Amino acid sequence: MNVVALIPARWASSRFPGKPLAAIAGKPMIQWVYERTREAQSVSDVIVATDENRIVSTVASFGGKAVMTPSELPSGTDRVAFVARELDCDAIINVQGDEPLIDPVAIDVLAETLLSGESTKMATLVRKITDAVEVDNPNTVRVVIDKNNDALYFSRASLPYARDIEKKDWVNHFPYYDHIGIYAYRKEFLLQLTEMPISMLEQAEKLEQLRVLENGYKIKVGFVNAQPICVDIPEDIERVEKRMRELNIL
Repeated sequence: MNVVALIPARWASSRFPGKPLAAIAGKPMIQWVYERTREAQSVSDVIVATDENRIVSTVASFGGKAVMTPSELPSGTDRVAFVARELDCDAIINVQGDEPLIDPVAIDVLAETLLSGESTKMATLVRKITDAVEVDNPNTVRVVIDKNNDALYFSRASLPYARDIEKKDWVNHFPYYDHIGIYAYRKEFLLQLTEMPISMLEQAEKLEQLRVLENGYKIKVGFVNAQPICVDIPEDIERVEKRMRELNIL
């Protein structure tokens, strides 16, 4: 199966304009994401999908591939689908452009999760939560999973609600999962997804993947241990560089 990784990279971030080109340990962030994605064994090609010529030029400067997309596209998924439409491939992995420490092994787990079942149209990753504090964090997303490892629901709320148990002990009585924001799609389903209207649950939680569930489709879940660090604001760069030193990447 031919799997291509696409990295959406938008210039105009409200909290961190120009974020893809922010310097992290001497390299632009998009280069870290691109090079680590390229290490995944399951990926035949890596392409940056962007709306900014400066990002295209930077990617070209380190030998990568980038494609310009219309600036008016509403989401990273739409940007990825725009590029995917012209690709000769079976599956697409959408790698977030603000995760410079993306684990290549996690990408391989995701590809295997998608391709292991002929009927699987979309897949994502989760990590088991062991710290009770994480269960209450609205900036991260919990995933409830059925016995077939399909996602039942994604939420910023503390789900499931463990009745009659103190919240600090929830993780000791039930498996809670943190969503890792990376997706794999069969190409045809990705194009279909972008034609679906925005759903009510998606609007309420501000979680695009809920559009899939609300339209009656399944999302298969793969399991990893890695906890990525997303760069949302300039202060996150220091956290990333600290983790890089801990992992002996620098």
